[in-house]
Order: sequence, then C-alpha cells, then structure tokens
Amino acid sequence: MNQLPKLEENDRIPIYVQLSDHIKKEIIQRELAEHSKLPSVRKLAEMLGISTTPVEWAYQQLIAEGYVYSQPRRGYRVRPMMDRYSKIQVPMRTGHENMVIHEQHYHNHSKIERNAIRPTRVVEFDFHMSRNDFSLFPFGKWQQYANRIWREEAEELLFYGDPQGEWGLRCEIAHYLGQFRGVNCSPEQIVIGAEQHLLMSLLVQTLLHLDGLQSIAVENPGYRLLPGTFRNYGYPIVPIPLDDEGLDILELNRVGVKLVGVSPSHQFPLGTTMPIARRMALLDWAERMGAYIIEDDYDGEFRYHGRPIPSMQGLREGSRVIYMGGFSQVLAPALCIHYMVLPKELMGSFREMYKTILFEQSASRLHQRTLEMFMHEGELGKHIRKVRNVYKRKHDLIIQAIRQYFGEKVEIIGQNAGFHLVLRMGSTQTAAELVAAALSAGIQISSAEYLWTDGSGPADGKREFIIGFAGMESERIGPGIAALAKAWRDL
Repeated sequence: MNQLPKLEENDRIPIYVQLSDHIKKEIIQRELAEHSKLPSVRKLAEMLGISTTPVEWAYQQLIAEGYVYSQPRRGYRVRPMMDRYSKIQVPMRTGHENMVIHEQHYHNHSKIERNAIRPTRVVEFDFHMSRNDFSLFPFGKWQQYANRIWREEAEELLFYGDPQGEWGLRCEIAHYLGQFRGVNCSPEQIVIGAEQHLLMSLLVQTLLHLDGLQSIAVENPGYRLLPGTFRNYGYPIVPIPLDDEGLDILELNRVGVKLVGVSPSHQFPLGTTMPIARRMALLDWAERMGAYIIEDDYDGEFRYHGRPIPSMQGLREGSRVIYMGGFSQVLAPALCIHYMVLPKELMGSFREMYKTILFEQSASRLHQRTLEMFMHEGELGKHIRKVRNVYKRKHDLIIQAIRQYFGEKVEIIGQNAGFHLVLRMGSTQTAAELVAAALSAGIQISSAEYLWTDGSGPADGKREFIIGFAGMESERIGPGIAALAKAWRDL
C-alpha cells in the first residue's frame, strides 16, 4: 500500500468503508500492481492503529466486489484490472459531504419537481378532471380499522398474499358490485391490483392465445391507457367513432375485431351513457363473433340525476365482458386498489399465465384488509351516498356558472355523472393556446385533443376542454369559471 488512508473515527462513514474505498482508488489508479500483496489484517490494523475487525470487513468487501482475491498462505492480493476499469468512479464519502448532498436534495426539490413526468403545478383554480374532494375522506374510520388490522395481523400482513388479491376483499367486492353495479360474479373471478395498467397488462397476457385476437377496437376519443397498453404489446389499435349513443356498432361489425374496450355507463371523456338497446347489441356482437368486451366502469357510482346505470356485464348471464373498476374515485387514488372481473372461461388462462410469471400481489395487504373491514361494516355505502350528494351540488353549481359566464358560446357535454364536464366551443385559437391562457390566469384545465387517436380533435374543428369539479371547493367554482371566461375573452 503506497499511502495510508486518513481515517475519521467520528465520521458518519464506517471505518471499513473508508478503508475499502481508499484501497479501491489505489487499485483503479494502478498505484497497486496486479497480484501485489496487501498487508495482512493484523499488520494493517497495527499500522492504522485500529482493531482488526474493520480491516477484515474492508478486505471482505474488496473480495466481494472483485478488486482483491485471497489464497491460502499467500494472503490478500490485487486482481488484474482491465483498461476500462480506470473509468470507475470511487465516491469520496465523508459525513460532511453527505450532509451537504442531503441538504442540496431538499433545496433543489422544486427543480426536481419541474423535471418530473407529471409536474406539480400550484394554481388558484384547479379544475383537475378526476380529483376527489379529500376533505370527505373518512379519516377516522379508516384509521380505526387500519390500526385494528395492524394490531391483530401485523406479522402475517408483512408476507406475500394471494397474487389474485386478498380473499376477504374479493368477497366484499363481489357483494358490492352485485348490490351497487349489477355485476354478476363470484370472488374467484376477481383480480385485485395496485394500478389499472398492471391489471391491463395481466389481461393482455391472459388473452395472448385467444383465437383471432390480432387487434383491439377502442372508443375514439377515449381513455389512452387501454389502447396504449395493448399497443405496447404489439396489437394494432382500431379507433371506432362515437355517436349520440356511444360506440358505433356498424363500424365495429365492419372492422372484424375480437376485442373492444368501452366505457358505457359514463364514456370518457364525452360522458355519453350507452342506452340499453346499444348495450344489448354490443353483447350480441360479442356472442356472435366469439369476442370479448372490456367494460371500464371507472366512475359508474356517480350519477346525479336518477339512479346509477347498472353495468353491462350483468345484463346477461355468462356475458363475454371483462369488467374493470377500482376505488380511486370512490375513496382515493393513493390507496392503489383496482380490480378486474374475468369471465369464468378465462380463469383457466389467467392461472396458466400466472404459472409462467409467478407475479406477487401488488396492492398493499394492509390497505386491502382495511378496505375489506370498511366495506363489511357498511361504511363504503354510507361514504358513497355522502360524496354523491356533495358532488351533485358541485355539478349543478358548475353548470350554473358556465351558463352564467359563457352563455351560448359553449356547449356543455357529459352532464349528470362523473367528476368532469366537457366544454365545446368554436375558436380561432388553438386548444394549446387556450390552455396556456388559462394557466397564465392561474387556472388548470385540460384539452381533450390528446384523447383522440390521431390527436386531431372533432371533425368540425371545435375545441373541447375537460373541466373537473369534484375536487374544487364549492365556493370557488363560480369565481374559477368567471376567471376562465375572462382569460379567454381577453385573448
């Protein structure tokens, strides 16, 4: 060893790490020749005035990383190094520098946020299309049940659960779907996942061997997750136009696909409710073609005038419908609990797919068990009734405000359900320019253009904007719409 390291005993970095880093640097910089012998553990410890333990640990770390080898009666020696190893960077680790980096991380937090995939924007009026009113979240009950579950089942919950989801929660979801959404299923058909994309990916892999499945038809415009996931698995996407009753069945028959994705209870983004005749025609198409329908029921619980529309899945016994839902809108996205209901005949394919991957449960077992208890005690039904009344009031307020401040200049699409409305208007400005003008005025809205398959928007050239209302405070809805009208009027 050419130079003894300066070890800081009071440093936050352990002695053995400081020592191994020093020896690494000498090896990389060729200051220690290949196969040269390092001092024995005892001798180096005496030279450094430390115990033998950190020296032994340092040598073992160097052996593990491949810098040093050991042979009986020959001691510790330097391994031969390739030329490109000279480019290896050895961190200069000291407690002070770690503290500086740690502080810089927080000081640069805003910069990191700006570079995020989905940057956080602080605006005065946030009309996010799917934001909940989190002041309504049942914090007290949720914490009560979570504490009870954690207290009684902590050790068990730390281990892997059923890859398909917790059995008790699947039982509660089956009962809930039958009662609130008219879905006909058993717990064995339900698959729970932390996120929609994950469930969609499992579905793609379950359907890989379906005869004739070469492409998928989707609503245009529509939610991008479904076509995006299938496209990334190599499936061509066939966009199907919408009319006043939803997906165009004649066009669907013409294209000859074996899989279609729809959101019949509240089409995203236009809010169309598919009437019973169109739903039955779609079910007939699936039976006739030996095809499957993916029914996305993301916010089917929230209908503000009249009763919620029952799911399409439950309209016919043994329907060829794959039902997708979750608790993001009902409770909160952060719980990360979604589910899909597979037709019984696909369960064999799902289990075979599982055997080839051996994936684990993705949704938190603690959250699943807490939600199970929350549902079993009847709290979910109470919560839905409560938030539906609040969201209905906000829905009516935003329609009133739009009519007051925009008059006949805009068309309101997708009323009476969900978390958002669509404003449709003519303008010489592009959608991007209008969104930017709103943002400059402190208003967050979204253009619907990106939801069209080719990004073109409506054929008549009108601009469409998604305006969420559920997460806005009631008293700020009117001022927010007034500010939006002014921002666009001043362009």
